[in-house]
Amino acid sequence: MRQLFALMLVFALWFGAAPSASADSDVSGLLVPCRDSAAFAQRAKDSVSATAAERFQKYADAGLLCGKVDGLPHLIADGHLNHAGEFIIPGVLFLYLAGWLGWAGRNYLQTVHKNGINESKEIQIDVPVAIQSFIAALFWPLTFVKQILTGELQEDDSKITVSPR
Repeated sequence: MRQLFALMLVFALWFGAAPSASADSDVSGLLVPCRDSAAFAQRAKDSVSATAAERFQKYADAGLLCGKVDGLPHLIADGHLNHAGEFIIPGVLFLYLAGWLGWAGRNYLQTVHKNGINESKEIQIDVPVAIQSFIAALFWPLTFVKQILTGELQEDDSKITVSPR
């Protein structure tokens, strides 16, 4: 029950702690859409390679915001959904991939130790077990929630050593 309460508290704090800021325009008028920025157009005109021209066109088509003076595209990390493609989606993808890698490593170590294989498998990787661990870790968020709710992820307090004070 404590785990469920802790999970609910985390979600409540995550989604409702900070009120969203409101401004009259995007970033108080310091940024304009790249396609409307004269400095951005000048940078695109000065670019010499074809790949740079393609990149500038993609920035303009994506609706990114550029500085009025510098003409450089800026990523907005304010949490609004109209900027989700700039920060939220790549951030969530990064967290998923980092969690997948960590969960696969955790799963590999648990499998190696559960099967009674010695510690040399931590140095010399057993490739078939590692591949199974990576495949099993694809759905790590679901496994994480299941293990939190069942208490499998946490250890009993009596098994944790505490240094004397």
